[in-house]
Amino acid sequence: MFEQEKNEQQTKRVKKRSRFAYGVFGAITAAFLITGLFQWKGISVDINVGEPTAQADELNLGKDKEAVTQAIEKASDAVVGISNVKGNGDMAQKAGTGSGVIYKKDDGKAYVVTNHHVIQGADQLEVIMHDGEKVSASLKGSDPMTDLAVLQIDGKHVESVADLAEEDVEVGQTAIAIGNPLGMEFAGSATQGIISGLNRNIPIDINKDGQPDWQTEVIQTDAAINPGNSGGALVNMDGEVIGINSMKIAKEEVEGIGFSIPMNVAKPVIEDLETEGEVKRPYMGVSLKDVSQIPAEYLQQRLQLPADVQQGVIVGQVAPDSPAQEAGLQQYDVITEVDGEKVANLLELRHYLYDETKANEEVELTVYRNGEQTETTLKLAAK
Repeated sequence: MFEQEKNEQQTKRVKKRSRFAYGVFGAITAAFLITGLFQWKGISVDINVGEPTAQADELNLGKDKEAVTQAIEKASDAVVGISNVKGNGDMAQKAGTGSGVIYKKDDGKAYVVTNHHVIQGADQLEVIMHDGEKVSASLKGSDPMTDLAVLQIDGKHVESVADLAEEDVEVGQTAIAIGNPLGMEFAGSATQGIISGLNRNIPIDINKDGQPDWQTEVIQTDAAINPGNSGGALVNMDGEVIGINSMKIAKEEVEGIGFSIPMNVAKPVIEDLETEGEVKRPYMGVSLKDVSQIPAEYLQQRLQLPADVQQGVIVGQVAPDSPAQEAGLQQYDVITEVDGEKVANLLELRHYLYDETKANEEVELTVYRNGEQTETTLKLAAK
């Protein structure tokens, strides 16, 4: 009897070891399948299934690590802190801290790009260099629509300038965020991820009226971007700046969704802010409201708009001596097309004007007035 119980226990141990062995094999197989999926998605992961104990260099991890380290070293000295100071003299208080990128040094001056929301409302601005030195800065200009701003500092404090990327980014490529999360206590922090998405549009309510005034074009990344990272650099494996970190989605159910302003959007804005102090955009000289925000009964009774016209923008006020007044636009006119392109709302109208036209160019407007469709030519100004 004792011998039988002993044999049964040995049999159980053999079966248990077998199940463990099959479990390990299953895990290795699963890892291989997942790796295959990543490779199919365009992310190359080398794995040596014949040698489970392969060293890091055999997996190209050492090489990748070295490349990431070099990219960070190349760009990090040009990433600085930005201190927003409210008040002057003894009453001065730091209102917030963000990040910035030194992108140019010329004629004894250096220029830093950051976010508009980092410097907004500041009475004084201070740049904290990578070695901790604090340097007084002046604001060259800022643009709330793209959330960008340019500062100027004395060039004698600057040794390193960032390289701005010339090529467009691709989904899946490595992205490294460099900045100062949660303030200067964690200055120069770097996080690594990938480009998760392109051509994302984030609505911006500039005048806080509950209606989006613009949609900022951004790229999406899962590299960690936290408060204080705003205005810092998103760089590629060559250490080139591919974006200016701007915002993240902060919700309990959301993880790894940060946004950065791509360089093809940022460069012309940076140039305008540095040289002109503002971004000059085509100007009509009217206040506008979306047709979709107005009750249908009012549209038909007050504006006499045909029932099949459900989209467009309504003219509110017409500024004196503006292009709109010269074109004969009147209050309660409804604009439905620009140069033959339908405009459903204010955002579409602005995007067409800002992306497709320039100041001093003429546009053809399709307008409904008292229920009748008419055409008018408007010559845009700059503002």
